[in-house]
Amino acid sequence: MEESQNIEWKESWRDEYIKWIGGFANASGGQLFIGINDKGVIVGLPDAKKLLEEIPNKVRDILGIIVDVDLKTSPQGDYIVISVDAYPYPISYKGQYHYRSGSTKQELKGAALDKFLLQKQGKRWDAVPVPHVSVKDLSLGAFDYFRNKAIKSNRLTEEILQESNETLLEKLHLTEGQYLKRAAILLFHPDPEKYVTGAFVKIGYFRTDDDLLFQDEIHGHLFEQVEKTLDLLLTKYLKAFISYEGIQRVERFQFPEAALREALLNAIAHKDYSSGIPIQISVYADKIIFWNEGTLPENWTVENLKQKHASRPFNPSISTAFFRTGYIEQWGRGTIRIINECINYGLSAPTFNYDFASVMLEIRQKEIAMSEKNVGENAKKMSEKVSEKVSEKVLSLIVVNADITTAELAKKLGISTKTIERALTKLKKENRIKRIGGRKEGIWQVIV
Repeated sequence: MEESQNIEWKESWRDEYIKWIGGFANASGGQLFIGINDKGVIVGLPDAKKLLEEIPNKVRDILGIIVDVDLKTSPQGDYIVISVDAYPYPISYKGQYHYRSGSTKQELKGAALDKFLLQKQGKRWDAVPVPHVSVKDLSLGAFDYFRNKAIKSNRLTEEILQESNETLLEKLHLTEGQYLKRAAILLFHPDPEKYVTGAFVKIGYFRTDDDLLFQDEIHGHLFEQVEKTLDLLLTKYLKAFISYEGIQRVERFQFPEAALREALLNAIAHKDYSSGIPIQISVYADKIIFWNEGTLPENWTVENLKQKHASRPFNPSISTAFFRTGYIEQWGRGTIRIINECINYGLSAPTFNYDFASVMLEIRQKEIAMSEKNVGENAKKMSEKVSEKVSEKVLSLIVVNADITTAELAKKLGISTKTIERALTKLKKENRIKRIGGRKEGIWQVIV
């Protein structure tokens, strides 16, 4: 045997090892061997029979649980095996909560303790009610967006979608009594960071790991973050290769759009929002990395992500809302889809990394023939780039409506206002449009 999640060796007994027993009880159970050193060698216990009687009583008095204590004999001497069951409720050691993780014991504090206590009560972080916020504080635009997506996905009846916002939240199980749950704040509040620190996305373009060329932050409700982040990636951060099929112009990005979307949705839906750390997307000339704070289900490794697995969302309430909009399927196929999309695109299979606190996904190009100088020049161009297609769409709307605002253009085209502003700047530099009058009262004039 080796020390593991469920096995611990101790050469002799100390009463403080009751903490280890509590750690096993709070995790998935385990066995504590007394009389075996850290190399797995039996060294014997001269007072084994005495401990056989004392340990169960001490554990019962301090932890309030029952454990099996067995005396074992061997040619090297006697030793004791303490078998601990996993308990469905939290076990406290003198007001402290300990937890077995891997082959170590940890005292749970802060956000980790909050999450542990919630899970033992059958709740998740995103289902906790939040005081001092009501439905009237939420974004009407977020509700409109959700309803439009849910209609297209056909995952909610029209009858439910025609209900009031209050009733809709109840049907989505995003309320508890008179309170909104945290998931409701993240999904529908115009500024969720007011209640949840770090609830946004950061994107950066890097020449090397320590050379950041430019960056953006995407704020707003989660639906807005999904659409704006993907829009920024495709219009500003990623290089598109142009080809033609007959007279049809075809843009092919470095990475498959479907894989990028799935990776982004996974990061947003499964992030540990109690961490206070934003989702981070790092773009390089030859790779893109998605990073989010979060943990895999107990006893899972990255190998589970590479094969068919059950859907076990980190934030069930957020994931359910995403499912209703058609964003995700809730069948545990998201990571498999990312892998298949990359392979079908002619790329290598992406890599997943997990360090028990965060998950990182890296999608890499097979080959990149680009000098460091060209990387920097290309990055600068991409930071200013707006696709010709977006510019032409903006121009066509201005032709028929000279009074149209930036916000109206963004809404009609379904893209971010920043992208619209870059398109307008591009058109003005090309001397194709100009503004007559003030920013609010003026109109656009198309230059022929």
